[in-house]
Amino acid sequence: MNLFWAQGYEGASLEQLRRAMGGLSSASFYAAFGSKEALFREVLDLYLGTHGQVLNALRDETLSPRARIELALRRSACMQSDASHPPGCMITLAATIGSADCTAIQALTARERAANRQAIRACVEEAVAAGALRAETDVAGLAAVFDGLLLGLSLQARDGVPGSAMDAGITAVLAAWDKAA
Repeated sequence: MNLFWAQGYEGASLEQLRRAMGGLSSASFYAAFGSKEALFREVLDLYLGTHGQVLNALRDETLSPRARIELALRRSACMQSDASHPPGCMITLAATIGSADCTAIQALTARERAANRQAIRACVEEAVAAGALRAETDVAGLAAVFDGLLLGLSLQARDGVPGSAMDAGITAVLAAWDKAA
Protein backbone atom coordinates (compact mmCIF):
# COMPACT_ATOMS: atom_id res chain seq x y z
CA MET A 1 0.00 0.00 0.00
CA ASN A 2 2.74 2.45 0.95
CA LEU A 3 4.41 2.24 -2.45
CA PHE A 4 1.24 3.27 -4.30
CA TRP A 5 0.57 5.88 -1.62
CA ALA A 6 4.05 7.39 -1.84
CA GLN A 7 4.60 7.18 -5.60
CA GLY A 8 1.13 7.05 -7.10
CA TYR A 9 -0.36 4.43 -9.38
CA GLU A 10 1.83 5.12 -12.40
CA GLY A 11 4.90 5.97 -10.34
CA ALA A 12 4.99 2.53 -8.72
CA SER A 13 6.63 0.16 -11.20
CA LEU A 14 5.89 -3.54 -11.37
CA GLU A 15 9.48 -4.24 -10.39
CA GLN A 16 9.16 -2.05 -7.29
CA LEU A 17 5.86 -3.69 -6.38
CA ARG A 18 7.32 -7.18 -6.77
CA ARG A 19 10.33 -6.23 -4.62
CA ALA A 20 8.07 -4.73 -1.95
CA MET A 21 6.27 -8.08 -1.80
CA GLY A 22 9.39 -10.01 -1.01
CA GLY A 23 10.81 -10.34 -4.49
CA LEU A 24 7.91 -12.06 -6.22
CA SER A 25 8.62 -13.25 -9.73
CA SER A 26 6.53 -11.74 -12.51
CA ALA A 27 4.68 -15.04 -12.89
CA SER A 28 3.88 -15.15 -9.16
CA PHE A 29 2.77 -11.52 -9.18
CA TYR A 30 0.35 -12.08 -12.06
CA ALA A 31 -0.88 -15.36 -10.58
CA ALA A 32 -1.60 -13.63 -7.27
CA PHE A 33 -3.09 -10.36 -8.51
CA GLY A 34 -3.78 -10.64 -12.24
CA SER A 35 -2.57 -7.11 -12.98
CA LYS A 36 -1.17 -3.95 -11.48
CA GLU A 37 -4.66 -2.44 -11.69
CA ALA A 38 -6.19 -5.35 -9.77
CA LEU A 39 -3.53 -4.98 -7.07
CA PHE A 40 -4.24 -1.25 -6.85
CA ARG A 41 -7.94 -1.96 -6.41
CA GLU A 42 -7.12 -4.33 -3.52
CA VAL A 43 -4.80 -1.74 -2.00
CA LEU A 44 -7.47 0.94 -2.36
CA ASP A 45 -9.96 -1.27 -0.51
CA LEU A 46 -7.38 -1.78 2.25
CA TYR A 47 -6.75 1.97 2.43
CA LEU A 48 -10.46 2.76 2.63
CA GLY A 49 -10.91 0.15 5.36
CA THR A 50 -8.07 1.59 7.44
CA HIS A 51 -6.75 5.12 6.90
CA GLY A 52 -9.78 6.17 4.86
CA GLN A 53 -12.05 5.53 7.83
CA VAL A 54 -11.27 9.04 9.10
CA LEU A 55 -13.93 10.35 6.73
CA ASN A 56 -16.65 8.08 8.11
CA ALA A 57 -17.48 10.95 10.45
CA LEU A 58 -19.16 12.64 7.46
CA ARG A 59 -21.82 9.95 7.59
CA ASP A 60 -22.22 9.71 11.38
CA GLU A 61 -25.79 10.88 11.92
CA THR A 62 -25.35 10.90 15.71
CA LEU A 63 -23.32 14.10 15.21
CA SER A 64 -24.51 17.50 14.05
CA PRO A 65 -23.67 18.28 10.42
CA ARG A 66 -21.04 20.85 11.47
CA ALA A 67 -19.47 18.40 13.92
CA ARG A 68 -19.33 15.76 11.17
CA ILE A 69 -17.42 18.05 8.85
CA GLU A 70 -15.11 19.33 11.57
CA LEU A 71 -14.31 15.85 12.87
CA ALA A 72 -13.68 14.51 9.36
CA LEU A 73 -11.36 17.41 8.52
CA ARG A 74 -9.40 17.24 11.77
CA ARG A 75 -9.06 13.45 11.66
CA SER A 76 -8.03 13.65 8.03
CA ALA A 77 -5.35 16.27 8.74
CA CYS A 78 -4.02 14.17 11.61
CA MET A 79 -3.94 10.98 9.55
CA GLN A 80 -2.39 12.68 6.53
CA SER A 81 0.44 14.19 8.57
CA ASP A 82 1.15 10.99 10.55
CA ALA A 83 4.81 10.06 10.02
CA SER A 84 4.10 6.30 10.22
CA HIS A 85 3.04 6.23 6.56
CA PRO A 86 3.42 8.36 3.42
CA PRO A 87 1.99 11.87 3.81
CA GLY A 88 -1.28 12.97 2.25
CA CYS A 89 -4.33 11.04 1.12
CA MET A 90 -3.86 8.13 -1.26
CA ILE A 91 -7.30 8.73 -2.81
CA THR A 92 -6.38 12.32 -3.61
CA LEU A 93 -2.79 11.85 -4.70
CA ALA A 94 -2.33 8.38 -6.22
CA ALA A 95 -4.05 8.86 -9.57
CA THR A 96 -5.21 12.41 -10.22
CA ILE A 97 -3.11 12.69 -13.37
CA GLY A 98 -1.60 10.12 -15.67
CA SER A 99 -1.53 8.58 -19.08
CA ALA A 100 -4.46 7.08 -20.94
CA ASP A 101 -3.39 3.72 -19.51
CA CYS A 102 -4.68 4.63 -16.08
CA THR A 103 -8.07 6.19 -16.84
CA ALA A 104 -9.90 3.36 -15.03
CA ILE A 105 -7.86 4.01 -11.88
CA GLN A 106 -8.39 7.75 -12.22
CA ALA A 107 -12.14 7.16 -12.49
CA LEU A 108 -12.07 4.88 -9.45
CA THR A 109 -10.35 7.43 -7.21
CA ALA A 110 -12.53 10.23 -8.65
CA ARG A 111 -15.64 8.26 -7.60
CA GLU A 112 -14.30 8.03 -4.05
CA ARG A 113 -13.63 11.76 -3.96
CA ALA A 114 -17.10 12.44 -5.39
CA ALA A 115 -18.68 10.32 -2.64
CA ASN A 116 -16.89 12.40 -0.02
CA ARG A 117 -17.91 15.60 -1.80
CA GLN A 118 -21.54 14.45 -1.75
CA ALA A 119 -21.31 13.56 1.95
CA ILE A 120 -20.05 17.07 2.70
CA ARG A 121 -22.85 18.60 0.63
CA ALA A 122 -25.39 16.40 2.46
CA CYS A 123 -24.13 17.79 5.77
CA VAL A 124 -24.64 21.37 4.55
CA GLU A 125 -28.08 20.56 3.12
CA GLU A 126 -29.12 18.89 6.37
CA ALA A 127 -27.97 21.90 8.38
CA VAL A 128 -30.00 24.25 6.17
CA ALA A 129 -33.08 22.03 6.45
CA ALA A 130 -32.71 21.89 10.24
CA GLY A 131 -32.27 25.65 10.56
CA ALA A 132 -28.67 25.37 11.79
CA LEU A 133 -27.65 27.36 8.70
CA ARG A 134 -29.66 30.19 7.17
CA ALA A 135 -32.05 29.24 4.38
CA GLU A 136 -30.20 31.47 1.91
CA THR A 137 -26.89 29.67 2.51
CA ASP A 138 -25.08 28.87 -0.73
CA VAL A 139 -25.07 25.11 -0.22
CA ALA A 140 -22.92 24.33 -3.25
CA GLY A 141 -20.44 27.08 -2.42
CA LEU A 142 -20.06 26.17 1.24
CA ALA A 143 -19.72 22.48 0.40
CA ALA A 144 -17.07 23.34 -2.21
CA VAL A 145 -15.07 25.27 0.40
CA PHE A 146 -14.93 22.27 2.72
CA ASP A 147 -14.23 19.82 -0.10
CA GLY A 148 -11.45 22.06 -1.39
CA LEU A 149 -9.91 22.20 2.06
CA LEU A 150 -10.13 18.42 2.42
CA LEU A 151 -8.35 17.93 -0.91
CA GLY A 152 -5.83 20.67 -0.12
CA LEU A 153 -4.83 18.98 3.13
CA SER A 154 -3.26 16.22 1.02
CA LEU A 155 -0.94 18.63 -0.74
CA GLN A 156 -0.10 20.41 2.48
CA ALA A 157 0.77 17.12 4.19
CA ARG A 158 2.86 16.04 1.18
CA ASP A 159 4.68 19.39 1.29
CA GLY A 160 5.47 18.96 4.99
CA VAL A 161 3.14 21.64 6.33
CA PRO A 162 2.92 21.05 10.10
CA GLY A 163 -0.27 19.52 11.45
CA SER A 164 -0.75 22.56 13.68
CA ALA A 165 -0.90 24.81 10.61
CA MET A 166 -3.43 22.53 8.93
CA ASP A 167 -5.48 22.52 12.13
CA ALA A 168 -5.42 26.33 12.22
CA GLY A 169 -6.60 26.38 8.61
CA ILE A 170 -9.49 24.08 9.48
CA THR A 171 -10.50 26.39 12.33
CA ALA A 172 -10.38 29.41 10.02
CA VAL A 173 -12.47 27.73 7.32
CA LEU A 174 -15.03 26.52 9.86
CA ALA A 175 -15.66 30.20 10.57
CA ALA A 176 -17.40 30.29 7.17
CA TRP A 177 -19.93 27.79 8.53
CA ASP A 178 -20.40 29.84 11.69
CA LYS A 179 -21.01 33.00 9.66
CA ALA A 180 -23.75 31.21 7.73
CA ALA A 181 -25.48 30.08 10.93
